[in-house]
Amino acid sequence: MILDPLPLTPDHDIPAPLLTELTALYASNRDFHALSGDFPDPDDIRPDQVAAALAEELQVPGAEVLLARTAGQLAGIVIALAQHPDPSDPDPWIGLLMVDAGARRQGYGRRLASLVEERFRAADRTAVRLAVLDNNPDAVAFWTALGYETIAYGRDRQLDRPCTVLRKQLTTPSASSPGTDEA
Repeated sequence: MILDPLPLTPDHDIPAPLLTELTALYASNRDFHALSGDFPDPDDIRPDQVAAALAEELQVPGAEVLLARTAGQLAGIVIALAQHPDPSDPDPWIGLLMVDAGARRQGYGRRLASLVEERFRAADRTAVRLAVLDNNPDAVAFWTALGYETIAYGRDRQLDRPCTVLRKQLTTPSASSPGTDEA
């Protein structure tokens, strides 16, 4: 799986072929969008709506949209935040992780989460947070299976929906000292 930043045109638009791919990915997640209410009609997600949603995400300082490809196909998307808008929060955030519904149950979500965690580790970050809507228990189960722990309950900043805040400590592998053996 390859993870790359969202490429934009010189006018800061999403190239049309890519926007078509992104719209298909978003539309494949109809059930999530029905839960989240992020789009007016989860059965009719349009390119202009996807472009507007991503443009809004990119307005947040430190936000990055990352695309996951496997075998040349768009398999998923991640919106990562270098910092939360609350200055007292020291951790980066995963704002969204979405895998194409047709590619679910193939390990892509786990791999994508791992790649994002690796990016944060490489940036010397020690933990990562995310929020899951309370009406999405499958997402809570997914993240807790990956080692994320519930640290708070609250409401999301965008639409004031009830959510669970999860956090995962990001530890770097400890290198053994030269000349020593580990038992």
